[in-house]
Amino acid sequence: MMEGSEPGSENFGRLPLNQSQERTGKKFWKINELTRELEGKTVLVRTRLEKSRLTGNLCFVTLRRNYSSIQGVISKGATTPKSMLNFIGGINKESLVDITASVVLTKEPVKECTQSDIELQIQQFFVVRESMPVKLQMEDLTRPKNVLKAQKQEIAKLAAEIQALEEKKKGVSEADQKGITDQIEQLRKDVDAATKFVKIGRSVRLDNRVLDLRTPANQAIFRIQSGVGQLFREFLISQDFVEIHTPKLMGVASEGGASVFKLGYFQTNAFLAQSPQLHKQMAITSDFERVFEIGPVFRAELSITHRHLTEFVGLDLEMAFDEHYHEVLDVFDKLFVFIFDKLNERYAEEIKAVQKQFPFEPLKYHNPSLRLTYPDAIQLLRADGLEIGDFDDMDTPTEKRLGRLVKEKYDTDFYMLDKFPAAIRPFYTMADPTNPKYANAYDFMLRGEEILSGAQRVHDPEMLVARAKERGVTEASIQDYVDAFRYGALPHAGGGIGLERVVMFFLGLDNIRSTSFFPRDPKRLTP
Repeated sequence: MMEGSEPGSENFGRLPLNQSQERTGKKFWKINELTRELEGKTVLVRTRLEKSRLTGNLCFVTLRRNYSSIQGVISKGATTPKSMLNFIGGINKESLVDITASVVLTKEPVKECTQSDIELQIQQFFVVRESMPVKLQMEDLTRPKNVLKAQKQEIAKLAAEIQALEEKKKGVSEADQKGITDQIEQLRKDVDAATKFVKIGRSVRLDNRVLDLRTPANQAIFRIQSGVGQLFREFLISQDFVEIHTPKLMGVASEGGASVFKLGYFQTNAFLAQSPQLHKQMAITSDFERVFEIGPVFRAELSITHRHLTEFVGLDLEMAFDEHYHEVLDVFDKLFVFIFDKLNERYAEEIKAVQKQFPFEPLKYHNPSLRLTYPDAIQLLRADGLEIGDFDDMDTPTEKRLGRLVKEKYDTDFYMLDKFPAAIRPFYTMADPTNPKYANAYDFMLRGEEILSGAQRVHDPEMLVARAKERGVTEASIQDYVDAFRYGALPHAGGGIGLERVVMFFLGLDNIRSTSFFPRDPKRLTP
């Protein structure tokens, strides 16, 4: 463990591999626990070494744990020899270290660290596990989006000027060309000067996801994602819902259609569940009446977009009602307001950590939430100049356009869209009683894009079989499902929520891969 025999050599080095040799009961402090109230106290911190800078007889280090960071300082002294400073300066970034230090107040705020008003005066420094040299630098992985955007705009502006001069150069004499050439060369130097920062593309980030997930923003994003799941469960349990766990191996495609993963299953074939839809409804017919599930959903859709994955986490619920499916919409409404309220209340620090790298406007929502009908939405779009039929489906650009119009008129980023055209909803959706061209079906929209799709379900077996046949689904393929309704089923409705989409749009992020731990899409099965 010792790196030398000089005085102070016992205060630094490499620890042996932890094989659970002993348990000393030492108190290890987390960085976010360190505050100015601890001034003068000696603390033991296990942390990552984000970076170090050796300057003469001083060494500065930035230490990070999760989304919290603090500056550490060590100066040459009787118990901290120069060899200790050199040792620290030679340790690879992202290594895990144990540091014993005293907490001191800073004269000026350390702006790059979360614990900006204190720093650690290092007394001991031991490497727990050293990292190999990192492929990606943390300062590049954590660089704010608006900084990169400003750099891109500046470079594009200079490139446009260069292009204009190149065109101008073609139409002038050789004598005049030299002056233009000099201007172009200067602009190219300006481009080099403006290119200060490295932008790490999404694909590279995902290829190196273990490093990427260490950024404070990602640490915060996935704590917020965990919070959404916890709040979903907390609220529904308070409303007498029962959590269930349905199979993900299916004998038939749960939603019908071609967007299903097929796999061998002993002497036959099986399918990965596209949703827990059928089993949720069977739970209702089994008199559970209010059920929910948090689990994986698989979609074999060749959709390479900002909001589609082939595997995602579904937050599903199904609920029997007494008179009208709007009783279920009321529960959904309260659920989302509860989630949004509690995220803002319980995860304020995490939200700040995300905003630091990915600035966004706080979510606007009403309590109770805004409700519009599909015909209402069509009228808004037509008033904005869009040609769209009464029963046309909305593509993503149209959804976003509608979201913008709703925000302008109602000042909300979150709303319900009810009474969808029946033709664009699944066969098990109940028709509107007054106009069968519409259905008792709804989507919930967040920042102009869908996060939930649901409806009142058909609970009459004969109607269900007829609807299925109309859509090309044979009765034999859904026999168990249909038979469940022959013993009498309560009227019920429900919906499926995409967890990654909720987090993505709540935080104003631009790609769902940012809110999927290890994303799966048509082009990615690793890491």
